[in-house]
Amino acid sequence: MFEHLPIAPPDSILGLADAFAKDPRPGKINLTVGVYKTEDGATPILATVKKAEVKLLNTENTKGYMPIEGHQEYLRGVVNLVFGSELEHGRVAAAQTPGGTGALRVGADTVAKHFPGTRIWLSNPTWANHGSIFQAAGLETNVYSYLSSDKTSLDFSAMIQDLETNGRRGDLVCLHACCHNPTGIDPTLAQWEQIAELLAQKGMIPFVDFAYQGFGDGLEEDAKPLHTLLKKNSEAIVCSSFSKNFGLYSERVGAVMLVSTEASKTEAALSQIRQAIRCNYSNPPRHGASTVATILSDPTLHSEWVSEVNAMRDRISQMRNMFIDGMKKTGIDRDFSFLASQKGMFSYSGLNNMQADWLKNERAIYIVGTGRINVAGMAPQTMDTLCNAIADCLRATR
Repeated sequence: MFEHLPIAPPDSILGLADAFAKDPRPGKINLTVGVYKTEDGATPILATVKKAEVKLLNTENTKGYMPIEGHQEYLRGVVNLVFGSELEHGRVAAAQTPGGTGALRVGADTVAKHFPGTRIWLSNPTWANHGSIFQAAGLETNVYSYLSSDKTSLDFSAMIQDLETNGRRGDLVCLHACCHNPTGIDPTLAQWEQIAELLAQKGMIPFVDFAYQGFGDGLEEDAKPLHTLLKKNSEAIVCSSFSKNFGLYSERVGAVMLVSTEASKTEAALSQIRQAIRCNYSNPPRHGASTVATILSDPTLHSEWVSEVNAMRDRISQMRNMFIDGMKKTGIDRDFSFLASQKGMFSYSGLNNMQADWLKNERAIYIVGTGRINVAGMAPQTMDTLCNAIADCLRATR
């Protein structure tokens, strides 16, 4: 049987990471995988995470199974972090999941089981794994316009027109609450209000991917688009990840939250989420959730963590601005100032697949073929090398 299995194509992003690891050239630069990096190129463990883990080591007294929906104190903290006082928490059916990816799949599985034939709309472009996750769950995927033709700004009118013309009642619409992956281009709050109004009028349901809270404008500020959606829409699915803002990439800490019209519907919703989890991974791991719960429930650790998130966001912003300035200094006749309004770890650089290949082959600089770059992978000591290489690439590929 297994001898007939074909070789699957490599993941478009993780495959580049593998190629980078095998590249023997000195001075290579990796701007592909979405992982926060320090100026030294390390993915750090946050100081608050270390403190929380020490506390857990001294107080944890069991490794027994948790409930299917996960760590209860963690879930209370997550719901408060995401919704604050903007929503009655009793309306939220929340479950811990293996990262944001697990949250997306559990949410999709729950919908697909009870509402077969449901369609979900994805921005063009969107995170590379979105389509695969939703299709594997049995949802029909469609795309709505997002980028302008020059791939440097949001084509909001086209986005609204696509959803208004082609959307129908009961459709899900996948939206990035902040720090759109892969472009870094977000709607304004005024545009979010129009999106919220349109979805409410059409009876379409927001399916919100919230993977980068705190990396855009701030922890509270980044939740405002979600809160704007919920003022007009009484139902939503929200998927959070704490890989980035807690640095817990390998711990796989996430949550799926199904918002119902009223609190009386929550228990039924949670029971169906439990079923989706039970036939998949049965129940979630403890350590990462316990770490997050410890930080969110301790006022001192919570305050220190907010400062750490702010520091990561500030470094990313500094690298983006340094890159813009660096490209100006090369004298190349292309303006990269459009990057300044982009948010989060990623930016669409405007480079094409051929140019991405040139950079990899000629200068050992790895970016995704779409032109997406991980700004958090940049560093001051390699910025001149990066900018000069891109300038040479643009000259060579005219």
